[in-house]
Amino acid sequence: MKFSLPFLKKSPLVAVIRLSGAIGMAGRASLSDTTLAPILEKAFRKGKPVAVALEINSPGGSPVQSSLIGARIRRLSDELEIPVFAFVEDVAASGGYWLAASADEIWADDCSVIGSIGVISAGFGAHVFLARQGVERRVHTAGQSKSMLDPFAPEKKEDVERLKTLLGDIHENFITHVKTRRGDKLDGKADLFDGEIWLARRAQELGLIDGIAHLKPKMQERYGEKVKFRRYGLRKQIWSRIGATLTQDAIAGLEERAAYARFGL
Repeated sequence: MKFSLPFLKKSPLVAVIRLSGAIGMAGRASLSDTTLAPILEKAFRKGKPVAVALEINSPGGSPVQSSLIGARIRRLSDELEIPVFAFVEDVAASGGYWLAASADEIWADDCSVIGSIGVISAGFGAHVFLARQGVERRVHTAGQSKSMLDPFAPEKKEDVERLKTLLGDIHENFITHVKTRRGDKLDGKADLFDGEIWLARRAQELGLIDGIAHLKPKMQERYGEKVKFRRYGLRKQIWSRIGATLTQDAIAGLEERAAYARFGL
């Protein structure tokens, strides 16, 4: 049984949320608004934390899930008046940087990879292979755009133009988010939104992050040596890793590994 003495001042508490992995992919360890919602709610509300720290290590992923997670972080921060600090590990790129920009301040390691503020769509084309194998592709639709970018049919110019319009609109949303969150900190003369990546020192010069620092010493600097940390994150359930779930996770793992490989990680 614990007894609390009202005249004793409690040590400040920082809730630490780990956001590691690709965003919105098929695996159970993937970051999504649905899986993170209860974790974020608990981290912001339990124990009256003085701040929330995000440990970010993500190459990106779904722009929609990045936006939903980031918006939830901002709602909780504004509602409860709790500042949010992002600490980047290996990488915060694309959707990973979207999450980082949801914080009030962004800190990183010297070797962290930052940026990739852009949007990508990748696929494949197998129509030549099918033709060589003598396979006839049969598709029937109601609506002329329903089979847009069918990988088993030759690419159509109008389909590519439609896709580029969609990607451009998503890119503008990303840019708006970064400009809104980083404001005057950004280097107004540099092209920050062409998908380029930078190491932390250069990212700091461009205003994409606030500086070089690690989580524990930075939080101790802000809230004192006696600050306490309470960690939150996704948990993997051992007994569910069987059958189709194991196969799905293996495939998702390969996709995630490929996402990290784009940044030399």
